[in-house]
Order: sequence, then C-alpha cells, then structure tokens
Amino acid sequence: MKDFFRQNGLLLLLIAVLLSILLAVVGTFLGGSADPLSDFFSILTTPVRTAASAVAHWGEGVYNYVVNYDDLYQELDDLHTQVAEMEEQVRQAQDALRENEELRELLNLQEKRRDFTFASARVTAPETSNWHSTLTISKGSSSGVEAGDCVINARGELVGVVSTVGTNSAEVATLIDLDTDIGGMVARTYSAGVLEGDFALMEQGKLRLNYLPDGAQLIAGDEVLTSGRGGVYPSGLVVGQVEGVFDDPSGATRYAVVNPAADLDSLFQVFVILDFDIVE
Repeated sequence: MKDFFRQNGLLLLLIAVLLSILLAVVGTFLGGSADPLSDFFSILTTPVRTAASAVAHWGEGVYNYVVNYDDLYQELDDLHTQVAEMEEQVRQAQDALRENEELRELLNLQEKRRDFTFASARVTAPETSNWHSTLTISKGSSSGVEAGDCVINARGELVGVVSTVGTNSAEVATLIDLDTDIGGMVARTYSAGVLEGDFALMEQGKLRLNYLPDGAQLIAGDEVLTSGRGGVYPSGLVVGQVEGVFDDPSGATRYAVVNPAADLDSLFQVFVILDFDIVE
C-alpha cells in the first residue's frame, strides 16, 4: 500500500484538484442564475464538492506521509542509536563506580596487610564444569603472576589459587574447585583443618574443611580463615562461614561445610597476591 501511494500519490492528488476546479467552474457558471434548475444543480453538486475537497486533503496527507516516511524512519533509527549510546555510557559509569569502590576497599585491606604486594586483574572468562570451577584473569607472567599465587577480592576474601599462567593471562582454580587444598582455621576456636573441594558440594558453591580435631567445637556462622601453615599461602585470608559440622562416613574424622565469603558468580575485578610475609 505504501508503494502504491508512493507511485500514484501525485496522480491521485492531481485528479482531486482537477475535480474540485471543475466543480467550482460549473458552480460559478450557473451561480448567477436564480432559476430552480441552478438551485437544484447546486444542491446536487455540494456533496460532491465537499467529498472532492476531503479527497484532496486526504490525498495531500497521504502524499506527505509517503514523502516523509523515510525521514521519520531515519529519525527513529537515530533515536535508537542515541539510546544505545546512552545505555553504554551508563554501563561504563556503573563499572567505574564499582571499580572505584573496590579500590577503596583494597586500600583498607592494604592498611591492614602492609606485607601484601598486589596485581590487579579483570575476570575475563568464568567457567564451571562437572569437574572444575575456574576463572581466567587478565594478568600473567609479564605482571609477575605465578602458579600458586592466591587471588582475592577487594575485601580480602579468598577467591582461589592461580593454577596455570600465560604471558598476559592466567587461570584461577576457585575455592570450590576439586583441586583446592589449602590449610584452614576457624577464627573463634583456632581449630585447624584442610580446605578441600568436594564433587557434590561444588554444584552447591561450597567446600569442605576436613580433618578437624576431635574436640573442635564449631557452630554455624563461624568464620573460616587460611591458616598459612607451611608458608605456601598467606594466613588470615577470609574463606567463608561454617554452614554445619558433620561426621565423615568412615567415622574417623569430622568435617565442616563452608560457604565461601566471596561471590564467585559475580566477580568483576580480583587481586593476585604476588608477595607476602610468611608468618610461622
């Protein structure tokens, strides 16, 4: 329909105008006569003239719509582009605010742990499978990152450990990965154990604190930290909170289920601990 009016709009408009002119001429020619025939003709042609005028206005409107359609479509497209650009600006502003907030939290952490040397990195590719939970980060060996380095968020909560390193990127095994094997400690009681990934718990986003002492008195909500035993990893990093304590199926030991403090599903920026003081 739009193409029909685009191609024939001028013709329809011309016909309507000519019809209006013709009726006006006829009306003028007979207008000076006062006989009944001219009155009858005037009565007869008035609806026609009105219809012709309406058709002319309608045709003009349709023609203007067809002619201006492309301009309107372009304006709409430009508006969509502007909205997309504004949405991108808002997203960038939100990212900047979030990054600034995390940097402020990192400054607070640096005041508490002056022995830490950090490398800031972006999370570029989180990946979770049946057997592994990993992150790819934007820093590698060129920034001093090495396998075995701990990775934390800005609040000092442990995210995981660097497993493999490239020149400008690295892969991090998160806390819940099956390869996790870190010394852990309950802050309230100083009960020590070993933080390990668990196949069933990984799907729930949790891990285990194994090999707890027989007399360990743990309760739900107890904070779990890294113990730093052996000097491989820093001590005092926040791991998470105890959800519950259970007996191992063998009955020989007890273990605690731990909820990580770091939100592993929404990490934006992380910090690799390149160096730290070993506390025995």
